[in-house]
Amino acid sequence: MEEQVEFPQRILVVAAHPDDAEFGCGGTVAKWVKQGATAFYLICTNGDKGSDEANISSEDLARVRDTEQRAAAAVIGASEVTILPRRDGELVYSIDLRGDVVRWIRVWKPEAVFTHDPSVIITPTGRINHADHRATGAATVDAYYPFSRSPLQYPEQIAEGLEPHTVMDLYLWGANPPDVWVDVSDTADQKVAALRCHASQFGDFERTRVFAKDRLKAVGEEHGVAYAETFRRVSARG
Repeated sequence: MEEQVEFPQRILVVAAHPDDAEFGCGGTVAKWVKQGATAFYLICTNGDKGSDEANISSEDLARVRDTEQRAAAAVIGASEVTILPRRDGELVYSIDLRGDVVRWIRVWKPEAVFTHDPSVIITPTGRINHADHRATGAATVDAYYPFSRSPLQYPEQIAEGLEPHTVMDLYLWGANPPDVWVDVSDTADQKVAALRCHASQFGDFERTRVFAKDRLKAVGEEHGVAYAETFRRVSARG
């Protein structure tokens, strides 16, 4: 497994729910922002069902999670956040969902895109990969190639003035297996601080903190650093 060395100036993170971005690539994005990159978040659902609390409505939860996500993105250093008005648990792969991702690729023009690995059903840590994650990942992979770069795809966007855009690198988190890693020793605590913003999701944040740091540490030990994140990379660089 190689260490990722291509530094992007513009990064787009496409995640299914509020908090997925921080879990998936928070340390890497925070690191690259510190090095001068500009980061953007596209969240494909409003997270309105992501709670076991019986005394909160979906509408109220969506508002809470919107606030939490924007606070977490600010901790990471993301410049802009767009949360699509789609409901948690109801994402399916569609031309429209793929078009949403294509649209924001054309708006923000990233060099690198991060998202869920859509091919994984059981994650490397033995968990079920949420159906929304798989739908988001699949739509983003296809938006990366070939749809965002083709002037004949989504021509209504072209008519609006959104030019085709070629993303150079795609990074999939939760990949099985990954093939690149990033040293996030300097931003592991920043990732954890961003996760802390999602208070509605963690009844016992100390448990989440330990889980997140232990996972980063285990990957880091494999590569001789304190903390690391891993991804599968697809590149258009040739």
